[in-house]
Amino acid sequence: MNTDRPLRHGPVTCVGETMAALAPDPLGPLDGADLLRVDIAGAESNVALYLADHGIPARWVSAVGDDPFGRRVRARIAAGGVDVSGVRIDPERPTGLLFKDPGAHGTRVHYHRAGSAASALTPDILDDPAFTDAALVHLSGITPALSPGCRALVERALRPDRPWPVSFDVNHRPALWSGRSAADVLRPLADLADIVLVGLDEAQALWGDGITDAEGVRDLLPGPDVLVVKDGARAATAFVADAVHRVPALKVRVAEPVGAGDAFAAGFLGGVLRQLPVDRALRLGHLTAASALKVAADHGPLPDAALLAALLDADEETWRSAVID
Repeated sequence: MNTDRPLRHGPVTCVGETMAALAPDPLGPLDGADLLRVDIAGAESNVALYLADHGIPARWVSAVGDDPFGRRVRARIAAGGVDVSGVRIDPERPTGLLFKDPGAHGTRVHYHRAGSAASALTPDILDDPAFTDAALVHLSGITPALSPGCRALVERALRPDRPWPVSFDVNHRPALWSGRSAADVLRPLADLADIVLVGLDEAQALWGDGITDAEGVRDLLPGPDVLVVKDGARAATAFVADAVHRVPALKVRVAEPVGAGDAFAAGFLGGVLRQLPVDRALRLGHLTAASALKVAADHGPLPDAALLAALLDADEETWRSAVID
């Protein structure tokens, strides 16, 4: 799989905010909880952690506050095998915080991230040594929603003369945009990236329900060399040059869906970096997403290596009938 900017040997540098996350323990409505479990939550660090699980060198670049939550976030990500040397410690601003509120119709997330350390990031962070030898820079549509400086950071990372290929997960979070037009910001940013991942449902929410299928998203985003459109529990479709690759999703017993999109991104990107055929990279995306779906946290253990290898090489009938418990 080729892009206009060839993938080099080196780490994947993931840029974006990670927050401390509080969730009821055991899972249930937040207003009825007596105990809260402290975890971490961040789209880009999730990708970095799953890449590290797959043996792909990964870095996470961001900022956290000089506070216990910031130290916990940094330590947890480092413990997962991710290089955190590019993370800045901000003595004046706090680490972002979120609360998860699980319910019968899904999990609501309440953010407390305004004025956070990561929201103060600016384009100068791209001059950090963490980017010098990056094989790929991974960004998401969350970052440009955090502040004008963060949006400028993403715009600079996607500049036409950039030295690295960029993967961009649209990752639309409506609560972060506060009346601003996410559609008008995210579409041109996505169209500048080399590899783009987007859900069919979020593309419809952003750019109109007239988009009925993955091909409609491709018509809207012709720029990326590689476009992956995820259709929930049904399938994922990758457009690479003139070829279309579609792989059905696995059947998974779901504990909570939060984090599955980040896990899919890491699996797919890991497959690309390992130079797997496109269909195998999509399968690795689905398998990695299953790891997140099976746990209440954003990051869960990968299936064992033997199962991964067997399903990556399985025939179509075996793949379609597989169930991940």
